Amino acid sequence: MLQQILHDMYIDPELLAELSDVQKHILFYKMREEQLRRWKERETWESLAQDKGLRPTKTKRAASDKHIQWLLGADGEVWVWIMGEGPGDKPYEAISEELIAERARLQAQREAEELWRQKEAEITKKFRDALANEKARILVEKWKVEMEDRKAAKVLEERIQEEFKRKEEEERKRGEEQIRLQEEQRAKELYWTLKQAQLHCQASEKEEREWEEQLRRSKAADEERSRRAQRARDEYRRHSLRAIQKGTVAGLSSMFRELGQSHEQEARLYHHLPGPGPPQPLALPVSRTWERPLRPVSRDVIVRWFKEEQLPRRAGFERNTKFIAPWFHGIISREDAEDLLENMTEGAFLVRVSEKIWGYTLSYRLQKGFKHFLVDASGDFYSFLGVDPNRHATLTDLIDFHKEEIITVSGGELLQEPCGQRDSPPDYHPLFE
Repeated sequence: MLQQILHDMYIDPELLAELSDVQKHILFYKMREEQLRRWKERETWESLAQDKGLRPTKTKRAASDKHIQWLLGADGEVWVWIMGEGPGDKPYEAISEELIAERARLQAQREAEELWRQKEAEITKKFRDALANEKARILVEKWKVEMEDRKAAKVLEERIQEEFKRKEEEERKRGEEQIRLQEEQRAKELYWTLKQAQLHCQASEKEEREWEEQLRRSKAADEERSRRAQRARDEYRRHSLRAIQKGTVAGLSSMFRELGQSHEQEARLYHHLPGPGPPQPLALPVSRTWERPLRPVSRDVIVRWFKEEQLPRRAGFERNTKFIAPWFHGIISREDAEDLLENMTEGAFLVRVSEKIWGYTLSYRLQKGFKHFLVDASGDFYSFLGVDPNRHATLTDLIDFHKEEIITVSGGELLQEPCGQRDSPPDYHPLFE
């Protein structure tokens, strides 16, 4: 699927809406790399053609209906980054203070440099003219003195030059000090001018600051709840490991074998299809030759694809069993998936058959909101589209892998609690009929 997108340099807006922010960033980065590669390849070809005396042929570009679409946020509006509210951003007041001080300093520096250039030109001209006049006077007097007095005249000239250099240096220092004081004064004047303008604007933003304070408190409370949830999950893992070490799982398995593995207990353990009687092994359909379209076009085609290609690969089954995994769901929409996960804790997840690509969508419950990751199954492996380069032989391998390893570094998503079925018959029933 990714190769098809890079080949066409186009992605369907509906498919783009299924991607998470991280997947979108990676996909756009890959498309940009592909554009640069094509451009370099065309440049190399044109260079070779010019070296051989050939004239590169201009190809007419076909009309395209590609367009640009703004990135939307969770609220459906255009996504906007607010300075000072992002992770690691400085507070708005600190950034504003730094910008005002920097603007005042730079403007005062430019004015001081201009004043210094004028002052330096005046000083240079003043002493150059004075030195020229003095040299002319000394030259006239020098011709009047006797030969024995020339040495004294040379000493006098050097002494006068040193005196003028000393006075010029003192004048320069006084000029620099004067310019520095003017620069500091100007910087203070500009700072207070900009500060007053800022205070005037802030007077009308009192309600907004109160709202920001409420938002900060709310974020602090959310972070505290997140830390408590993390501690609870860590405690749950420790209890689970301790139970495994004591042989609890082995004891349960032995007890079920002694009872003959009753059908009702198997149904509760494996969350299979409801109804009386034990779950019967699902008969795999006889493989029929069919040609898969480029993308799903209808539910009937998706069902056939699942039966023809996924059932032989035991997609949706628990490892080494005949029973369907509790996290597996059928062809359900994003809204239905979020409704199922609504009342569950962070880390809950389900896998549903995608209507956009040949594959699946993993819906993940965050502390506040949801994430949806596309799982590409168009080849002979399973992998997250544009997020995780790891390839897995089965869908169950992918799920088990990310129960121990996070999906993305930025989000830290770890699969913890599967979300099972709520209705009867289950939503995956048409896939196994």
